[in-house]
Formats: sequence, C-alpha cells, structure tokens
Amino acid sequence: MRILMVCLGNICRSPLAEGIMRHLVLEQGLNWEIASAGTGNWHVGEAPDARSIAIARKYGYDISRQCARHFNHSMFNMYDHILVMDRSNLRDVLALAKTEGERKKVRLFLEADAEVRDPWYDNALFEPVMLEIEARCRQWIEIFKNQI
Repeated sequence: MRILMVCLGNICRSPLAEGIMRHLVLEQGLNWEIASAGTGNWHVGEAPDARSIAIARKYGYDISRQCARHFNHSMFNMYDHILVMDRSNLRDVLALAKTEGERKKVRLFLEADAEVRDPWYDNALFEPVMLEIEARCRQWIEIFKNQI
C-alpha cells in the first residue's frame, strides 16, 4: 500500500498526516509506504513548519526530518491512494490526472467532503488540526486494511 498526503505547501497539514500515518502504520506492523507533497512549489526542500513539528512532537510524532516536495504527474503511478486536505488541493491534483484510473486514486482526506483547515495563519489551529488528522489517519488505516 502506497499512500500520498497532499496539501498546499507541504509544510503544515500533509507533513502531519504523513508523519502520523507512518507512525501508526509502523505500530501495527504494516508494510505501507507513506509520503506527502504540496500542490505549490514554494517550500520544496524545506522542513515542515516549526509549529507542525512542535505539535507533532507534543503528541509523540517526529516529523522533523521530512522534506517538502511538489506534487507532479508521476506521483499518480507511484501511489495507490492520494489523500488531499481541501477542495483546492483536490482541483489542483485532479487537473493533472490524465486517466479515470488516476482520478479514482484521489480523495479528500476527511469524510463527507469536509476540509482540513489550513493552520498557517492561526497558531491556535495547529493542535485541533493535528488531532483531527490523527483521528482520520486511524480511520484510514482501518479502511485500507479492509481493502487488502
């Protein structure tokens, strides 16, 4: 199983989702590949936002060694599932899809078309966003385990 988390800059939400999912998957002994990328290229090569690193660390996750990447078309071939944080990311990723098979790999991260709020402009959002991502990662693991 290969799963890609996608947000705008790949420094706040998707690194949290990558790090949390990777940690939880390893805890369960699952041999899954987890990664993240951003639809924008402004932060390529940078570590996650310090606020994301700090809140992840508070809850026992280490995302400090991650490095921002830019989403590109080749990632459709590299991953089985592409989970995006909001509708804007969804539009951007789907715009690069060339086939129906590629489009079927892409879904919003949260249920019922909900969006993961971007905490970039509000420090107070980092903890609730992290907890929301953690809860949904646990759900995704169960969903994906049932598909195997």
